[in-house]
Amino acid sequence: MTKNLADISTAMREIDFCMLVTRAADGSLGGRPMSNNQDVAYEGTSWFFTSDDTRMAQDIARDASVGLVYSGKAGLKGLIGAPGLFIHVEGEARLVRDKAAFREHWTKDIERWFEQGVDTPGMVLIEVAAKRVHYWDGEDEGEVRLPVGAA
Repeated sequence: MTKNLADISTAMREIDFCMLVTRAADGSLGGRPMSNNQDVAYEGTSWFFTSDDTRMAQDIARDASVGLVYSGKAGLKGLIGAPGLFIHVEGEARLVRDKAAFREHWTKDIERWFEQGVDTPGMVLIEVAAKRVHYWDGEDEGEVRLPVGAA
């Protein structure tokens, strides 16, 4: 059964963390776990907070191509014994330094890492606009392509 972006979005609500993968200056890939901050009304754009002095932010400033990898306990099918749900988002990242955007995507849980809230010095918001979303759900797999500029 082919899934659409709305189906995938519903399933993603149960997945808090993903691996955000960037390309380093030497061409190698770097991945690090990131929380979706419960910002899960997924319509093709993901948001993550970080500090501007991280290697991840530096990688994105140089090369905007990123991957997001999600894994869930139960797939969209919810079959017992099925291997679960796996999602890979191919997208373009942008570093956002606008406090209005910080406030829009802020949740109280983020204070664990950014104690001064939206006024934390050096904080940036990573916006990832999806180009393609691949999914594996048990034995089903497919791809959703997003129109350019849709995310």
